[in-house]
Amino acid sequence: MTDTATTEVSADPVTTEPFICTIPTDGANQLRTLSDEAGLPVVLRDDIADERHFEAFGCKVRDANPETPDRVVPDITFVRDVHTGADVTMPDGRSIRFWGFEDPRSRVRRPFPSPMMRVREGQVVHTTLNASKNTHTIHHHGIEPTPHNDGVGHTSFEVDDVYTYQWRPTSAGSYFYHCHKNTVLHFELGMYGSLIVDPPEGEGFVRRGNDIVPYDREAIWIPDDVDPLWHDPEIDHSLGMNACPFDQGQHLLHFRPTYFLISGVPHPWTRTDPRVALQCQLGERVLLRILNGAYGTVEVRLPFDADVISLDGQVLGGPKTGRYSRPFTIPAGEPFWLSNAQRRDVLIAPDRTGTFSVPMDIRHWVRGDTHGHVETTITVS
Repeated sequence: MTDTATTEVSADPVTTEPFICTIPTDGANQLRTLSDEAGLPVVLRDDIADERHFEAFGCKVRDANPETPDRVVPDITFVRDVHTGADVTMPDGRSIRFWGFEDPRSRVRRPFPSPMMRVREGQVVHTTLNASKNTHTIHHHGIEPTPHNDGVGHTSFEVDDVYTYQWRPTSAGSYFYHCHKNTVLHFELGMYGSLIVDPPEGEGFVRRGNDIVPYDREAIWIPDDVDPLWHDPEIDHSLGMNACPFDQGQHLLHFRPTYFLISGVPHPWTRTDPRVALQCQLGERVLLRILNGAYGTVEVRLPFDADVISLDGQVLGGPKTGRYSRPFTIPAGEPFWLSNAQRRDVLIAPDRTGTFSVPMDIRHWVRGDTHGHVETTITVS
């Protein structure tokens, strides 16, 4: 039986197609061992046909400030300047430095997280980035613009002065934007902000399946974990860049968070801080937008039944996904999980008064053990 199955697999033209890759010489023996175990032939390739094409996806990303291709008159605009000076005091008195984006048209300086972007389905949006320090990008995570406007330097360019990204959202839901240069480090430093796409009716309405329904209140919760070492002002910011060379000092190979936050507010202040703690009235419909900004998996428990209507900006049971998905209910107190950068939009309708805890456990992304806890509250009157 086993021999027959093996013969059938090896005869499959897909499995006999060579896997071609570039690998350092010291890794060749390991790769051969893996290929022998998997039964797949491997062709070790030493020569690169065009070094420029290879380097564009490695470390030698192009710096540029081109004109926006096919630029049209926008329906709404945003301007974001890079800042490197948001100092957040933790409950133990320690000050942690965060980076981010600020809106020069706002009086709020050096915010963390970065200010929200809010648009409607179908709008033409312009986001102008003033890099100001070194090179940066803005990637509108979950949106699908042209590659030139996607903000991923490895497939386009990094901005060293000013560039205007042009994009048009097509699906209402919860997204976020962030710097996509040295992404792992810059995201941890705080270079991200929420991005909300409303249906054509605007704020106060949300898509649920094929319907557009109103809600009374909204909360945006972004649990996050912070390793102070990664925020050290003296850290070499070339660390963590892919193969540039790889972080030989191993400074970014270990992530040991000691502070845990929601939407920029450290725990335990998250229980009462009005930027996070939710106040609502009995009978109101409340929309919770939850984004996992941590590098661990986040386990959330809500005190009321939760009607899950969207995942990662995609409406469950909507025009694009109705053939294979639909909204579903998570009973009160039952846990649900979000992996890194995952978003869930849920509707709740509190049915009793009081102050209720919303605990979030942050788990190690590999081992699964809890290495942090943060919580907020919902007060119903």
